[in-house]
Amino acid sequence: MEVILIPILASIAVMALGKKNQIWLSALLSMLPLIFITQFFNRVGVDGGWKTLFDQPWISDNIRFTTGFDGLTGLLLVLTNVLVPVIVLGGIRNDEHRVKITALTLFMQGALNGVFMAQDGLMFYIFWELALIPIYFITLTMSGANAFKITLRFFIYTFVGSLAMLASLIYLFLHTANFSFSFEALRAVELSHTESIFVGGGILLAFLVKIPVLPFHSWQADTYTNTPAAGTMLLSGIMLKMGIYGLLRWYMPLAPESIEFFQPWVIGLSVAGVLYGALIAIRQKDMKRLVAFSSLSHVGLIVAGIFTLTLEGLEGSALQLFVHGINVVGLFLVIELIERSTGTRILGELGGLAKNNRLFMLFFMLIALGTVAVPFTNGFPGELLLLKSLYAYRPNLSLLAGLTIILCAVYVFRMVQFSMFGEGKGEVASLKWNEILAFGIIAVFIMGLGFMPQMLIDIVHNSIVQIGQWVSEARGVLS
Repeated sequence: MEVILIPILASIAVMALGKKNQIWLSALLSMLPLIFITQFFNRVGVDGGWKTLFDQPWISDNIRFTTGFDGLTGLLLVLTNVLVPVIVLGGIRNDEHRVKITALTLFMQGALNGVFMAQDGLMFYIFWELALIPIYFITLTMSGANAFKITLRFFIYTFVGSLAMLASLIYLFLHTANFSFSFEALRAVELSHTESIFVGGGILLAFLVKIPVLPFHSWQADTYTNTPAAGTMLLSGIMLKMGIYGLLRWYMPLAPESIEFFQPWVIGLSVAGVLYGALIAIRQKDMKRLVAFSSLSHVGLIVAGIFTLTLEGLEGSALQLFVHGINVVGLFLVIELIERSTGTRILGELGGLAKNNRLFMLFFMLIALGTVAVPFTNGFPGELLLLKSLYAYRPNLSLLAGLTIILCAVYVFRMVQFSMFGEGKGEVASLKWNEILAFGIIAVFIMGLGFMPQMLIDIVHNSIVQIGQWVSEARGVLS
């Protein structure tokens, strides 16, 4: 409960302090949950099962406020509670919206922690919705002239997906032995093949919209582009991971019989998204829009890897969702600092920025190399595992998805070239202590996971194996 309550209370404190609140205080408050998360790792069972941390009746004895923890949950909690301090340190401008965005970011941190720790289907849904509220406010009130249109589209997509998931969870609830939303009770429901397709389809829709996967992506580019930097980082770095986590934690265990029906469709659409996102990214002039489409490409490969149902695909997806969060937040932080200094993020209006700020250039290049998946950076191991899993499923799909290696290098290095080199068209201001610290955290994970990816794989291995066993019992085909 501490990792949920502390950020929420911190958001209230930030609003109460108002302009008196300082960056260092907000960052410190956002880091506090990491202390408790470290302690949680010592309590994880070796069998990979969830360790219940808090369990109290809520509406009734069978509808409970239950939170738990295992390796997969721990991975998402670490990602969330590392990236939120980075966002607070470097991604929030010191303007009239600073206090509001900081408070919303901290509130969202608590809700996201609730999403990843919820052990009850209804509580998972409630925290899922709570995590969306801050983004609605950030997008609606601070995104310019098209704010309402952009927010409405985002709301419609997510609302329809959320209702579909809720309907599926309620259906499972009504078929449990004791009318319970507990994970184990929902998982124990035996569904016919047709029932599983409809129930699984409802849950799957919510997650595919949130990730997003083609063709549920049309909300993404405009929202990423127009939302203030902190909102964009939260959306791309953490919120889309809610969808990937949901696939592993909720969809596969609750509706494994439906996987065979959806598998070819999801993999096909995901691989199409890999190519579509990369090709569109190459044509973009707005740096935020470029990274938005590149994110669509990268997460497409993650989802395809999950649905191969191989151990490499499942572990590679868990590793790569963490890596993508680190790298995409790093890229949006770079873009935000460029825009603050020059007043633009359009590639044709930039150039020569490396001449006056070599340290900034060093961080930018490191993040770019991680994004491109250069060996010994964090992007390489997970991408290799995902492509291997796709090759085992369908070699031709692996070859198509593998084009992302070349295409990603094209659009990322094009962004570096047009902004950093050539004729000088502006200057990046000297990095402040908080920005250096934010970049430093990102750099540690880029280099550290490049050399020691097994550290994260070991954390999630038991959880992934258990999920695989559940699916295998229902289908008998897990590799």
